[in-house]
Amino acid sequence: MSGPAAGTPQAPLLAEGRWTRAEIAFWLVPVAAFFLLPGHLVLGSQILIVGLFALSLDLILGYAGIVSLGHAAFFGIGAYAAGLLSVHGWGEPLSGLLVAGAVASLAGWACSFLVVRGNDLTRLMVTLGIGLLLFEAANKAAFITGGVDGLSGIETWKLLGLFGFDLHGRVAYLYALAVLFLLFVLMRRLAHSPFGLSLRGIREGAKRMPAIGAPVRKHQVRIYTIAAGIAGIAGALLAQTTQFVALDVLGFPRSAELLIMLVLGGAGMLYGALVGAAVFMVAQDWLSGMNPVYWQFWIGLLLVLIVLFGHGGIMGMLAAARSRWSRRR
Repeated sequence: MSGPAAGTPQAPLLAEGRWTRAEIAFWLVPVAAFFLLPGHLVLGSQILIVGLFALSLDLILGYAGIVSLGHAAFFGIGAYAAGLLSVHGWGEPLSGLLVAGAVASLAGWACSFLVVRGNDLTRLMVTLGIGLLLFEAANKAAFITGGVDGLSGIETWKLLGLFGFDLHGRVAYLYALAVLFLLFVLMRRLAHSPFGLSLRGIREGAKRMPAIGAPVRKHQVRIYTIAAGIAGIAGALLAQTTQFVALDVLGFPRSAELLIMLVLGGAGMLYGALVGAAVFMVAQDWLSGMNPVYWQFWIGLLLVLIVLFGHGGIMGMLAAARSRWSRRR
């Protein structure tokens, strides 16, 4: 069984190596939002952080075809790593990101040998089990993590020693945007590298890849480790910008929401993860404001419509529309 992104058309935004006008315009949107929507920068920074988290899942699901229901485990590990580092006296944000990414990568590497074994159903159960184990371990170790009360007392120092995190979220927004863009550039290069092409081949047909000399297991372990590290950095960003870590960063609902975002945006396209995260979080904020009780009904309806009528998610729909327009011209 190939991954869910198998056969998905490539999005028009992601060109082969060179940056297109559409990509440049895409990244100008969050820059413009900083000036045009100053009252929504806190929500904007959350969207950027979740977008980075979704990108990490897209690497293993959309490109390598490794399904996961416990990816929030690495997000939570990164959040707790950065939070505990700050609580114990070191609140420098950039080094906190590096430490969180390293700890999450190490955890991802250790778990990868279990995850890459077996088929999709086995991977679902293993990743779900790992997530549940870590959630209960963090809950039990309340003297370290704060348990259900969360980890408080986090104090993030000034960014580069100059810019303090303000209540309006200006510094947090620009900080999250800069980290997201830098890591996106690296992931974009990875996607166009021979390693990235090998991952697509593994997604489409893992049994055929050894015939051309591709080490399937090693590639899967590597990309799982990389994705775990990126998820850890996203978690650290959340801890540093909110200065609090709740237990639900390790919870199953966060992993489930991440899958919804990829389905909405389109897996295996990178930009699909960002678009899906933005659409989901804006819809969640707007719908929950309209009806705090039944807002999930409309999210579910949107998901069903996208799956039924939009093959490849929003980015797949855009790619199909662009293809039809080109044929007509």
